Amino acid sequence: MSLEGWTPQIGPYLTLEEVVEHAFDYRGDITVVGTDGTEIVGYLFNRAARAPEPFVEMFDDAGQGPIRIRLADIATIRFTGKDTAAGNSWTAWLERQDKERAEKAAASGA
Repeated sequence: MSLEGWTPQIGPYLTLEEVVEHAFDYRGDITVVGTDGTEIVGYLFNRAARAPEPFVEMFDDAGQGPIRIRLADIATIRFTGKDTAAGNSWTAWLERQDKERAEKAAASGA
């Protein structure tokens, strides 16, 4: 299951800290929506939930950063980028195996 396209609703059943953990594990870009309405698109690479002022760090989609954002300044995090780890690994492996078999067969004259 991929989180791609997910816009979590922070509330009593889902905390921002839980969403941050999902964003940290996500293999695509996310959009941090600030409490003031600003949006930053990029890759979240660090988080510190137990810091005196909890924060996340990310590189924006232009590669600038690291950008540190306090959790207190985040309204939500949207999973907007392509999930590069989403479910195609088995299919890709099978395709590589088929290609290698075909190349070996062609090389051996079979």
